[in-house]
Amino acid sequence: MDQTRDSFGTASELDDAKQNLSLDFGPPSDFRDPDLDGDTLREECGVFGIFGHSDAAAITALGLHALQHRGQEAAGIVSYDGSRFHSERRLGLVGDTFSRREVIERLPGHVAVGHVRYATTGATILRNVQPLFAELNAGGFAVGHNGNLTNGLTLRRELVRAGAIMQSTTDTEVILHLVAHSRRTRLIDRFIEALRAIEGAYALVCMTNKKLIGARDPLGIRPLVYGELDGAPILASETCALDMIGARYVRDIEPGEIVVFDEEGLHSHKPFPPKPARPCVFEYIYFARPDSIVGGRSVYDVRKAFGAQLARESHVDVDVVVPVPDSGVPAALGYSRQAGVPFELGIIRNHYVGRTFIQPTQSIRESGVRMKHSANRAAIEGKRIILIDDSLVRGTTSKKIVRMMREAGATEVHFRLASPPILYPDYYGIDLPDRGGLLAATHSLEEMRELIGADSLSFLSIDGLYRAMGEPGRDPASPKFSDHCFTGAYPTNLTDQVLVEPQPRQLSLLAEAS
Repeated sequence: MDQTRDSFGTASELDDAKQNLSLDFGPPSDFRDPDLDGDTLREECGVFGIFGHSDAAAITALGLHALQHRGQEAAGIVSYDGSRFHSERRLGLVGDTFSRREVIERLPGHVAVGHVRYATTGATILRNVQPLFAELNAGGFAVGHNGNLTNGLTLRRELVRAGAIMQSTTDTEVILHLVAHSRRTRLIDRFIEALRAIEGAYALVCMTNKKLIGARDPLGIRPLVYGELDGAPILASETCALDMIGARYVRDIEPGEIVVFDEEGLHSHKPFPPKPARPCVFEYIYFARPDSIVGGRSVYDVRKAFGAQLARESHVDVDVVVPVPDSGVPAALGYSRQAGVPFELGIIRNHYVGRTFIQPTQSIRESGVRMKHSANRAAIEGKRIILIDDSLVRGTTSKKIVRMMREAGATEVHFRLASPPILYPDYYGIDLPDRGGLLAATHSLEEMRELIGADSLSFLSIDGLYRAMGEPGRDPASPKFSDHCFTGAYPTNLTDQVLVEPQPRQLSLLAEAS
């Protein structure tokens, strides 16, 4: 195993890399087309890759199935059979396409990378589905990206000005063009130069005809793990994808690390100056599957600890603790145990309602929450209840659930959130509204309580969040996590937000092209 510290350059080469690529940072274009009608945190994306296995595509499909919770709008796989690359990219769920034998048979080869997507930049159209693929002068190159580049729009505008022809509206395509524009000789050096030019959050899984490549941003905002199956190395967003296929977890990819797998084994490159890690705290609050291990911590145990800390901070006398399913369940278990109050499934979730369920009339639209959640009257009628949810974004769903509980006979309805108030938007891969669309940013606690109709409302404190994670509290001078949605302390530059001159949207006439 070759564990080497790359000698590509120093921190100052970030600017050099941008100059080498002839990028003179101007105002960005706005290519975002988010669907913000819901009242939940939007998923990020999931990536998966495997090298040196005869069933690479089938294993990748299973891995993506395990990561489906990270993105339900589209899925794609690219494979290489020793002479040709093969690609299948489709809108919809993994099982909609990749459960069919004929699809997997169209993806032969011993190496494959895959991606499940929720759109944080770029509309949900087929040309934006990843992994993206391009023919470079060194050969084919495919890339899947979890995260969001905070200077992606700025880089894109300058690449287009320099003559680049963009085929999608996703920031991931910028990475392809940066690699293509680099004048370095070795592909790994070209890849490193591209990464030096970008800002923000990324976990990347890439492939060539000879290599599987993984990379994690210098702060480790987005997760990426390394595992093995029958001696074949695997890269995945979460450990649950390794569990799904019976693979062995080896280790996390370190923040700022680039790993390359080829016929000679693993090569590790660390071209960035080391920084204190700042992983995204929302992986623990919402995004990661409860059975995953993120940064050495059990997500399930952390969520229970959030609930227990919430009970210490804001408990009131009630008869039952009720989770808002499914994300509120572990926190409600922790709350129930700490408070000594019975846990009851007072809300039953309908798992068979799709995200695009037709709502043809206003009356049906108004009752939409009942399509996903139903009150379990036997568990709550005549009782004082505490509802536990993971977070509060707009408050519209919370309002409907509180009303549903009262209509089912609850005598008191108290609401508790197992995270602090969301006060600031995210620019690293979580699709949140701008600050004006965040309930906690525009209303006082009492105004929020009155709006959702609860008897009381309380959030987990920011110090309580850290204590539940095993820390003494939040150190403002050196926070251990990316918690900017609660604090406004963004861990990277926000170039695209500073340079706000609007530009025309691109590809509007080609939006439906494949």
